[in-house]
Amino acid sequence: MQETIVFLDQDTLGPEVSMRRPAIPHEWTHYGLTAPGEIVERARNATILVVNKVPLREPVLAELPKLRFVAVAATGTDNVDLAACRRRGIPVSNVQAYAVHTVPEHTFALILALRRSLFAYRISVAAGKWQESGQFTLLTHPIRDLHGSTLGVIGEGAIGQAVAALGRAFGMRVLFSAHKGSSGMGPLYTPFEEVLERSDVLTLHCPLVPATRNLLGDAEFERMRRRPLVINTARGGLIDEAALVRALEEGLIGGAAVDAVSSEPPPPEHPFMRLVERPDFILTPHVGWASREARQEVADQVTACIEAFAEGRPGTW
Repeated sequence: MQETIVFLDQDTLGPEVSMRRPAIPHEWTHYGLTAPGEIVERARNATILVVNKVPLREPVLAELPKLRFVAVAATGTDNVDLAACRRRGIPVSNVQAYAVHTVPEHTFALILALRRSLFAYRISVAAGKWQESGQFTLLTHPIRDLHGSTLGVIGEGAIGQAVAALGRAFGMRVLFSAHKGSSGMGPLYTPFEEVLERSDVLTLHCPLVPATRNLLGDAEFERMRRRPLVINTARGGLIDEAALVRALEEGLIGGAAVDAVSSEPPPPEHPFMRLVERPDFILTPHVGWASREARQEVADQVTACIEAFAEGRPGTW
């Protein structure tokens, strides 16, 4: 049979990415971006939908009787109502392990920028402070080595493991956090509360599910005895964002870098926006995943997922 394939937000992969068409009989339609109110009209005749961040919830799925398969052009599937898809017999596939280089590299770019006060020094140099110092070096902001410090990793999947490997290469002690509220997970893991207390850098690499929403809040920041850097290149909902702002402003943490926000893009009144001029806070626009190489891998895996579905072997959630 001929499939009707609709990609609802292909612009999220960027213009440099080449999207190979699947080697099955099909009609292909793509849209740059799709607003929630446009989904049903554009997807009404689709047998296969490709989405990156477009939400597919129960009311929308109920309006798409021809839909047989959803390919998510990302690893996270929190934009898709998986339970509703299961009830309708619609398999959902995602892409795997495409970001095992790009996200760890971005994570350490953020860590190094904060640990060595790069943004603070850039501001000082632009303001003429180096010339005013009268000497060869400017030592007005803290500079700390990563070697010998402790890296707490929340999330033990492929990305978390890759981040840990980079940490070890820098000479850091690595602690993998046990799941919050869990015990007896084995020798790889350190209790969640202990990781909060011992880490000099705390980095999040876990999925956003009900158990991890607001994983870090006021109570957790209060336990961070070593004033760590807090890095989130995973999902915005993992951190209570107002609590992170309070922790930074009250000096409970030494700095923060965020690449994922609960509302993207964040509105002007979002609490993070009042921090963007601070040298100890970095907000990047959800680009940790987005090296050219990684985006091409996403496109290639989406095509492979569609072909696997056509052959009767979808990898499903």
